[in-house]
Amino acid sequence: MSMIPEDELKRFGGLNLAPMVDFLFLVVAVFATLAVTKAALYDNQIQLVKVQPAADNSPFVGHNDYYIINLSVNAEGEYKWITEFNEYLIDGVKGIQGELKKQQNLGLLPKETDKTKVLLHIDKNAKWEPIARVIFSVRQAGFEIHPVYDYDEETL
Repeated sequence: MSMIPEDELKRFGGLNLAPMVDFLFLVVAVFATLAVTKAALYDNQIQLVKVQPAADNSPFVGHNDYYIINLSVNAEGEYKWITEFNEYLIDGVKGIQGELKKQQNLGLLPKETDKTKVLLHIDKNAKWEPIARVIFSVRQAGFEIHPVYDYDEETL
């Protein structure tokens, strides 16, 4: 005869798996969220380009292989076509597509759209909707677009 009744011993013989199942569910939920977020960030194939002054090895600066077009989006959602001397306001994404096609037809841009790089300068306070609209419209016109941020020594 033992000192502990058998009813008491049988009660402690099992293993409670409920907390382990709850923990496993939380781990799966976290990894699923991370996977979806990562896919959303990297599926759109947008590459950021860091513009640095006087970079000799930059693929966009100083080489005649590419023709560069500079566009900007400000905080109010307005689009500007930036040249060496002036900035021109453009009325919406249809205006940008029209200007790209017009310059290509006039011979100011190469007929091969892969030789033209469109750099999109984005204001820090710009909203995402006008940024997305210009990215998709330039791609729809057949040109590559690269969102950029300007080199700022204060951020170092």
